[in-house]
Amino acid sequence: MTLRTIVTLPDPVLRRKAHAVTKFDKDLITLLDDMVETMREAPGVGLAAPQIGLSERIIVVEYYEHEEDEENDENEEAPKKVWAMVNPEIVKASEETLMGAEGCLSIPGLVGEVERHAEVLVKGMNRHGKPMRVKAKGWLARIFQHEIDHLNGVMFTDRATRVWRPQQEVEPEQEV
Repeated sequence: MTLRTIVTLPDPVLRRKAHAVTKFDKDLITLLDDMVETMREAPGVGLAAPQIGLSERIIVVEYYEHEEDEENDENEEAPKKVWAMVNPEIVKASEETLMGAEGCLSIPGLVGEVERHAEVLVKGMNRHGKPMRVKAKGWLARIFQHEIDHLNGVMFTDRATRVWRPQQEVEPEQEV
């Protein structure tokens, strides 16, 4: 696996609508593995292909699978799950929304308050081209929405009601 370089604003790839992936082969699997390694090294909880300079509809997410695990900060041994999704799209979203602070690996040094759907249903394909779906709530739903926004050239600062430079480093769980 290879660490990829994370691009930052104003790199134009971050503002492009990414292309759908049609070829599922060994190179795609290698790319997904590289993205997971790059996300972990950053560290972050999500990464979209445009963030490594590729205009392709690919995201990786690593977070607690169960909402109750994310609320217990002392439970560091709670298992996290990795989702590697190709051509993801939100097909259903709750009417309920939540405000929350987000950061981004492609906009270092800034955080913002962003309103997101509390729950989303995401459909896409796995690394082998098989259909998959994820029903996400809470912070996991926020991560998926943030990463899918990247595929459409949307940054969290476009949606933020307020953006600021935090006094301390952003906790890794806040970088998506």
